[in-house]
Amino acid sequence: MNLVDSCGWLEYLAEGPNAPFFAEPLEDINSLIVPSICILEVFKRVLQQRSQAEALQVATSMQQGKVVPLDVDLALAAASLGLRHGLPLADAVILATAHASSAVIWTQDSGFEGLDGVKYVAHR
Repeated sequence: MNLVDSCGWLEYLAEGPNAPFFAEPLEDINSLIVPSICILEVFKRVLQQRSQAEALQVATSMQQGKVVPLDVDLALAAASLGLRHGLPLADAVILATAHASSAVIWTQDSGFEGLDGVKYVAHR
């Protein structure tokens, strides 16, 4: 299973320099899990930069993967992982979701660099 961090979704959507890195996991819908917090973050950013219609379209496309909602068990795991690794809230939820789903995280967020189960590429 694959999990693309919010920054990876945004990079791919903007056709940024690292978009090809994120294409493989994003285009393999059957192996893609999507934390609900990623939908929140991506929707918010697209809404800030574009229109509500475009933001809704992106949120709809993100739901083609398996959406994983934030429940109590995931929240508790995220709190523990966040403290252990010094991660902000959203990143801790993403890491906990990946662990719970046995997924690889694809990211360009340096906060994940060096963690097990992470495919990291430096932001360009």
